[in-house]
Amino acid sequence: MKRIVQILFFAILIAFVVGYYFKWQDDHAMGDKIIGVAVLASAFILIPLFIYSRSKGKNIQDYMMTKENLDKMNDKKGENTENQ
Repeated sequence: MKRIVQILFFAILIAFVVGYYFKWQDDHAMGDKIIGVAVLASAFILIPLFIYSRSKGKNIQDYMMTKENLDKMNDKKGENTENQ
């Protein structure tokens, strides 16, 4: 999965460069189309794949503001008062 995300990232980066090259060569319509496809691919394909690959195997409950997690945070604040 990591390799797929890397390949997709570099392909989108190359698409951006090619799109701006076309715009530099005064073919603005084609350059805008290439850049638009690259933006859509990064927003709807690359970012969800990246988020999925990074969050795979992690417990979502650890990152939510539940009563148990708030109690844990309050307990840790009371323990770290020696520097104050």
